[in-house]
Amino acid sequence: MVTVVGVRFKKAGKIYYFDPDDINIKLDDNVVVETARGVEFGNVVVGPKEVPEDEIVSPLKKVIRIATEEDIAHHRENKERESDAFNKCLEKIEAHGLHMKLIDVEYTFDNNKIIFYFTADGRVDFRELVKDLASIFRTRIELRQIGVRDEAKMIGGLGPCGRSLCCCTFLGEFEPVSIKMAKEQDLSLNPTKISGICGRLMCCLKYEHEMYEDIIDKMPEVGSVVNTPRGKGIVTDTSTLLEMVKVKVKADDDSEEIVPFVLDEINMK
Repeated sequence: MVTVVGVRFKKAGKIYYFDPDDINIKLDDNVVVETARGVEFGNVVVGPKEVPEDEIVSPLKKVIRIATEEDIAHHRENKERESDAFNKCLEKIEAHGLHMKLIDVEYTFDNNKIIFYFTADGRVDFRELVKDLASIFRTRIELRQIGVRDEAKMIGGLGPCGRSLCCCTFLGEFEPVSIKMAKEQDLSLNPTKISGICGRLMCCLKYEHEMYEDIIDKMPEVGSVVNTPRGKGIVTDTSTLLEMVKVKVKADDDSEEIVPFVLDEINMK
């Protein structure tokens, strides 16, 4: 087992594990850590805990220190500078006539690099743009093309439910979502009703998918013969959400009627 702390660098961002290195770190502390892209400022969202070695990526980088007042002030200053960098990049994109949409700008904590996030329909030749930005900011420049789901996560907004988007509220990572999930939940397959503001299938289709699969596994198929409290019958319809089954059974006068049963009331053997 290895002792780690979980650190996030953005709200609802991915959680990364770091070695606390005998520093007395507590939940919600701000820390300065060494990452693959340089020194970064983050927030502890998972307090010290032990995890199996196979759950970490070795070698585990160490926390440099708990953030000081100077570190916090520097981090705030970087956030303010990002707005200015965003506007200057927009001007240069327009000047070069590039077909790209600038989404966000991020300074690394040590100011060793500025990362510009953008979306575009295809490949963009931004070599001249990088040269211009490097001459303005006098530091390393990285332009990173992102997808529409990442765009929604960065910009935020309200979903069809009226609440803030899950991706920018609590979802650390995107999980695969398929049209099969919508079908198994008996949802309308109208794209406008099952897609988020990013234009992709809504992430919330994933939340109850496992529960639906468990119920579907127990459900009889339409047309199958089952035993019910009213005798044998043929399944005519099923409701996964209600865990109900409609069965055609014989009435007392030998006519047939369709009777709803709770799933636990029928026997498929």
